[in-house]
Amino acid sequence: MLQKVSICVLLVAIGCTLAKHVELPAPYTDHCILDDKTNLYDPSKQFDIQWFDINLDLPPSERWKQVAGAYKVQIKELIGVLIELISPIFPNAVDWADDVFGEMALKLPQPYRDEIMSISQVTGIPLGQITMYNIFYEIFTVCTSIIAQDKDGHLTHARNLDFGLFLGWDPVAHEWQISQKLRKIIINVNWIKNGKLLFKSNNFAGYVGIYNGLKPGAFSLTANERYQLEGGYYGMLKWAFGLEADGKWMSWLARETFELKNSYLDAKEHLMNTPMLSPVYFILGGVNKNEGCIITRSLNGTALLTELADAKNGWYLLQTNYDQDQQVINLKFEFSALRDLK
Repeated sequence: MLQKVSICVLLVAIGCTLAKHVELPAPYTDHCILDDKTNLYDPSKQFDIQWFDINLDLPPSERWKQVAGAYKVQIKELIGVLIELISPIFPNAVDWADDVFGEMALKLPQPYRDEIMSISQVTGIPLGQITMYNIFYEIFTVCTSIIAQDKDGHLTHARNLDFGLFLGWDPVAHEWQISQKLRKIIINVNWIKNGKLLFKSNNFAGYVGIYNGLKPGAFSLTANERYQLEGGYYGMLKWAFGLEADGKWMSWLARETFELKNSYLDAKEHLMNTPMLSPVYFILGGVNKNEGCIITRSLNGTALLTELADAKNGWYLLQTNYDQDQQVINLKFEFSALRDLK
């Protein structure tokens, strides 16, 4: 019971950290990083992301050793920043993370438990901290995904990944501190099974789940955060109390789909109906014309299915972080109104 209460308290602390006020550099609205040429995106480096093979034929404890060894310093820096953000609200965050999430790790399903334990051993980072890192998507992120098709039915699936938004502002580099650290641990992964390529994904080093990937000749998948009262916190607490033993972690359900399903329709059915621990938007693309959809998931089923074939615009689906049947939030208008009030 003490462990379960500890999980509740720690999740509340993390939630408070995510919602706390951040002092932005003044005058924030007048500064543009293009003016001083700092921290600019360099398109010439877009293909410099390193590739790794994760061999599913190996025992789980062996699969991530190369990645963990190559990025152990960067992973440690990332977790260090996250703990620094939590500590002002929860002074014993390190000890609690080590104890609470360390015990949680022992109850995680296989093969993820052994993979996470191996990453902890290779990096020298406590098991609880590596576990916290691997379930972070269930707690907080924001993203945008799009599926579009041309007149011939050729599909394009793209996304941006807003991990780290609102987590510690760096007034010098003018970006979020967590985003700074995450950028350094992005990797590309070839997932190997029976000696052959099974699917591909973009990952953060040491993160064993999938939030975007591609199975050649079959389907592509991205995942966006969906905000609900019964959100990731709620699902995790139900799991911790043994009330949702069969619920799937979002990124692990995505990975399971890539490992087990070989067609767009099979992947769609699996993603729509498998019980989960957090609400999410699954954006799924296929290989044929009109094979694209947004699966708006609640914990125990699909709340809304939006098909590319039925798109009002006729050629694309765009998903951010609100349901397709809700009114679009016009942030540009709201920001303009705020400026007018000053």
